[in-house]
Amino acid sequence: MPFQLRFGKDDLLRCRFAVSPLWETQEAVRTLNRPDRHGYHAGWLRRIRAAAEGLDLAPLWLLMPRQGHTPDWLSPPPIGPAAPFEEEIAAIRGADPEAARDDTARALADTPGASGSALGRALLADPSRTIQRLADLLEAAWHALVEPDWPRLRALLEADVAFHSRRLAEVGLGGLLPELDRRFTWNSGTLTVDARAEHVRDLDGRGLVLIPSVFSWPDVVSGFDPPWQPTLAYPARGIGGLWTEPTGRASDALVRILGRGRAAVLTALDEPATTTALAHRLRLAPSSVSAHLSALREAGLLVSRRYGHQVLYERTPLGIALASGGT
Repeated sequence: MPFQLRFGKDDLLRCRFAVSPLWETQEAVRTLNRPDRHGYHAGWLRRIRAAAEGLDLAPLWLLMPRQGHTPDWLSPPPIGPAAPFEEEIAAIRGADPEAARDDTARALADTPGASGSALGRALLADPSRTIQRLADLLEAAWHALVEPDWPRLRALLEADVAFHSRRLAEVGLGGLLPELDRRFTWNSGTLTVDARAEHVRDLDGRGLVLIPSVFSWPDVVSGFDPPWQPTLAYPARGIGGLWTEPTGRASDALVRILGRGRAAVLTALDEPATTTALAHRLRLAPSSVSAHLSALREAGLLVSRRYGHQVLYERTPLGIALASGGT
């Protein structure tokens, strides 16, 4: 049963991309309890097994029904395009207790027996304590499960946003949305999502937040209810190579695909580096390295960030997979 989001003219001006460490932490927690999501994340699961065993995630899992409502107060839309986790968790800690209780009760109702369980009753009995308890648990999950890999995850997510931002400029919103996920269709100002729940919503000028996600695969995760801005999280591009480790040298196959110069630059980026540093390391002219970096970035294999007067380049997970010979 599909759900539909109806756009007005003002909504088209209020659509934005965002990257959210909080949403990624939520979906990482959910992934641990969802074997159908494990396929792309075997390396991560092996690495965090001991840390996960040290967390009591049962209160969060109880509010993550397989089908149904997850409390919006636990996963509000990102504050900005790239808000740090500390700002996002502070917003959760500031949730209104009564609104949080009603939202929690709705989620519990979507899991048979949850409302009447001892844990469910405890979550409803003292909403102020529940807010702090679950915020503490999410923060612990962030530090144990996601933060150690956040630079790699962020690189993939930002590369996805950069790619789709370019596509937005080329094909417009109506052309872009169906490209984000095969379950999205666009017709006459209405976005239809092929999902397990039926829902029709007029956006009423509030627009839509689009969040690429690593751990949500294969699902599309949504949030619509006021006062929150409508939000859709979709599986990010390139997660197949996310956990592949680089080998440290350019393979012959990579040279054939990219050419010797670009393959050398991609392989040399085993850690973030500037154009000048790469040119010195590879004994190439800075202008040649700069041209290779631009081509690799446009292909979604690198991202760049400015730190003061320097611009550092680093591989996306897709670039890591290519550099290591992964597919």
